[in-house]
Amino acid sequence: MQFPNYFADAEASFEAASFILFGVPYEKTSSFRHGADKAPSEVRQASWNFERFDLRTGIDYQDIPVHDYGDLDVQKLNSKELFTLGKNFTTTLLKKQKIPIAIGGDHSITPGIVSAFPNDIAVLSLDAHMDFRQEYKHDIYNHACVIRRIADHIPIKNIAVLGLRSAEKEEYEHAQQLGLFFRDAYTINEKGMQKIIQQTQTQLKGKKIYLTLDIDVVDPAYAPGTSTPEPCGLNPMQVIAIIEAFSPQLIGCDLVEVCPPYDQGQTAVLGAKFIKTCLGLIWKEHRA
Repeated sequence: MQFPNYFADAEASFEAASFILFGVPYEKTSSFRHGADKAPSEVRQASWNFERFDLRTGIDYQDIPVHDYGDLDVQKLNSKELFTLGKNFTTTLLKKQKIPIAIGGDHSITPGIVSAFPNDIAVLSLDAHMDFRQEYKHDIYNHACVIRRIADHIPIKNIAVLGLRSAEKEEYEHAQQLGLFFRDAYTINEKGMQKIIQQTQTQLKGKKIYLTLDIDVVDPAYAPGTSTPEPCGLNPMQVIAIIEAFSPQLIGCDLVEVCPPYDQGQTAVLGAKFIKTCLGLIWKEHRA
């Protein structure tokens, strides 16, 4: 069955909307599996699975002013051009006081979006990978360089990475030398999620936060349809707990690295749930 080609309940006009949701179907920097460019449409279809009312939070999603802009035209762009387009489009949204919600695509969509924000914000990255390489495959805008490019724009002390469990030795050591705040999934398992959330809140205290959510932060048992699966990840409720804890500070977010050809739709459903959670909790905070 084919549902409408926009995200469920995103029926406000552009002018009336507080949130602008947009797809970025780009995956030219993917390094393992391919198909992340199919994610925006699949996540939109999956979003129609859910009730409008969330019994846990009491949020009625038909009350939230969301506009689905559709997909940006990115298929013919190289990664540097993608960076520029993402920055320019997000700049336009911010000038109109809209909250951006992006659906990738691979993780290379994120630095351009972040660069449109003032350089005093913070970025919270949920990711299995450190993504701190200076370049990968001769490309500084590769998805393996996301946190490094974000650190070109904002102070490294304003960046936090949670859930990682994969890094090259050199990038891991360099991140430690530069003082990148990160907590790997093994530490989260040992110390407990609430302890790690408290540490991260202390690190990012008083900052407005952009959240970038790489679906591979979740264990592939829950989210097998991703471009670079890495075992021993977080579970969905842990991710929800993180979103909830930081929702008072969130000013935008993206979901990346859903790769629909590699499962039966469960990862797109989970991704749509995470987007709805972000939308609902940010709206609840802004309305309060």
